[in-house]
Order: sequence, then structure tokens, then C-alpha cells
Amino acid sequence: MPHELDEPHLDVPSRDRIKHITGVDPTGSFDHDKIRQAVRLLFEAIGDDPDREGIRQTPDRVARSFDEIYAGMLVDPSDVLSVVFEEGHDELVMLRDIPFYSQCEHHMVPFFGHAHVAYLPNTDGQVTGLSKLARLVDVVSKRPGLQERMTTQIADALETALVPRGVLVVLEARHLCMEMRGIRKPGASTVTSTVRGIFREDPRTRAEAMSFLTGTRSA
Repeated sequence: MPHELDEPHLDVPSRDRIKHITGVDPTGSFDHDKIRQAVRLLFEAIGDDPDREGIRQTPDRVARSFDEIYAGMLVDPSDVLSVVFEEGHDELVMLRDIPFYSQCEHHMVPFFGHAHVAYLPNTDGQVTGLSKLARLVDVVSKRPGLQERMTTQIADALETALVPRGVLVVLEARHLCMEMRGIRKPGASTVTSTVRGIFREDPRTRAEAMSFLTGTRSA
């Protein structure tokens, strides 16, 4: 008898699951019925039988998995940074190598990699928790999109919530739309960046931040 996937976590209500994933109350929920119908139609379109045993439950699994894969569609990224502390810290804050997984909006296949996020707090020394930076990347990545837009959205959210003197965001990612189809170049890496405020205006400050990011700063 074929093995049935055991996914007890999928019994959790959709909104609760999205809140658990993002840490923020979602603005709504997805239309699971439409997703199930679409998956069945997709199987039919490629000549498969959506009622055969191996994929009979796939439409439901896909519908529920969208709560996780696309959770960022139902959350304002700035809300992730709603808790701000005035710590009087006015030096660089950076979190490197934040892993993320996202979906290319052109072909609906994944792109994945690491994000590096840095900001220079404002004169009031307003900072947010380091885990919130990782959560921000997670939320922005959980939606159909483009790497370039994702880079900008992370910077936008940081500027809105923290009003820092500068923001630097760098994303490095592999795109399966380039690896498993099309040009077929496995291992190719795409790098995008967004530079705001003092990091854009002051080359020396930008160079220092980039040296921390790449790990090349001398003692």
C-alpha cells in the first residue's frame, strides 16, 4: 500500500499557521478551494489523472502548503519591525548569511540563497531585534516575486520602521528558472543590492560596511 504523507500540522487553521510562520497577524487567508481546483486542472492539462492514488491528495497538500510558501502575501513587511528599542547605539548593525527561499513570478519555480542586511541607526539609536531582520527577509521572500524587487522591499521596510541613517541590503541567489530550464546554467549566482542614505552618499562608510559583509575588514 502506498505511503500516505503524515502532515498533522496541516490541521492547524490557515490564519494561525500564517501567524506562526510570520510572527504577524495576517490580513486574510487564501482561497484553498480555488487552489485545489487549479492543481487538479494542472494535472489534467499535462495528461495526468488527478484522482490516481499517488496524487489524489496533492491538491489539498498544495493548497495548505501555500500558507507557508506565500505567507508574505498577507503581511505588511514593516509590521515585522513594529517593536523598536532606543538603545543609543549609533554604529553599524549587520546580519549576514540569512537563508531564504522564494518563488520566481515568471515561471513559478524557486530561487534561493542568502541575504545580508545592514543599517546605521538614527541619532536616537533606534534598533530592532536581530531576529526581526531575519523575519523580515523571510516575510518578503514568501511571495511570488523577483530578486531585484525583494532587495528593494527589504530596504523599504527598514527605512519605514527604523528611519535609519543608512541601509544596505545584498542578496545572493540561485534561480532554478536558469538551472532546470531555459539557459540551463547550474550553479550560476545572481547578486543584487540596494544602498540608501549615508551608505550611498559616503563612499568610505559604504566601503566599511561592505568589508564587514564580505569578511575582508582588517583588524
